[in-house]
Amino acid sequence: MRAAFYDRQGTATEVLVIGDLPDPQPGAGEVRVRVVASGINPSDIKTRTGFGGKAMPFPRIVPHQDGAGVIDDVGPGVPKERIGERVWVYMAQTGRAFGTAAEFVVVPSVQAVKLAGNVPFEIGASLGVPAMTAHRCLFADGDLRGKRVLVQGGAGAVGNAAILLAKWAGAWVAATVSRDEQADVVRVAGADLVVNRHEENVSQAVRFATAGHGVDRIVDVDIVANIDVAIACLACDGVISAYSTKSRDASLSIPFFPVLLGGFSFRFVYVYTMPEAAMRQAAEEVSACAASGAYDPRIAKTYDLDAVAEAHEFQDSGKAVGKILVQLQNS
Repeated sequence: MRAAFYDRQGTATEVLVIGDLPDPQPGAGEVRVRVVASGINPSDIKTRTGFGGKAMPFPRIVPHQDGAGVIDDVGPGVPKERIGERVWVYMAQTGRAFGTAAEFVVVPSVQAVKLAGNVPFEIGASLGVPAMTAHRCLFADGDLRGKRVLVQGGAGAVGNAAILLAKWAGAWVAATVSRDEQADVVRVAGADLVVNRHEENVSQAVRFATAGHGVDRIVDVDIVANIDVAIACLACDGVISAYSTKSRDASLSIPFFPVLLGGFSFRFVYVYTMPEAAMRQAAEEVSACAASGAYDPRIAKTYDLDAVAEAHEFQDSGKAVGKILVQLQNS
């Protein structure tokens, strides 16, 4: 099979190689997926660059956690009927050396989730990390119908997913952006209120739009920077879910008395350590959202496998608005 891989950490152009590797074979409880599209996440960049001094977990890595394609082989213990099934894949490279940046990938059967026939492979490859992270942030503390949600960083992959899922679940959604291009993306996703954080006072805008009530949930891309805004926006007994940090050494300082008076709760979401039950619920409900037609994320750009280094550089640049994909083969 053709694949992208690296044998040492470094910049994309320095270490990413395109070449031929042996076709993987599924073991017990596993399936092999012929990958149509592979999705890139910030965590893929962090693994390749050794973020925070973390060493290579394997001598050779085929990157990418997310993807979509068709099951073409199964291992012992998996029904043969799964062969030919359209699926989306999550956490393909978690605890494994080879991810979805290849023509074939082998994963545990449960991590190849049925993809409805009306959902394009490109959307399937955009689920995984962002959608499951957003789902945990939104739904870990109960149903959203009739609730109010603030998504900090609404144009990012997780932020975009959070808006789509929250609207599907019946919530009112506010989202922050930093430039006009991002505002267009979150409006298309269905945000009821869009706030440019560089031009407007976020808490004032949210309080005004909610008649002083505030929001019940916050999904935050950078809670260290946004803690004061979060406290000013939350309704009583509100929950803040944080899922990202710009620095491994980041430290969060929480003003105790306002948080005490508001009865606020903090949830920290790292998709790779989500409880199994939460993963299964997320996979089921994300699939249902996609099948309903309500999950239509922004695709920033799609690259051929030969341009995977360029795709990684674009992901790392912070300029992408939406999900970056790599096309492996025609659907």
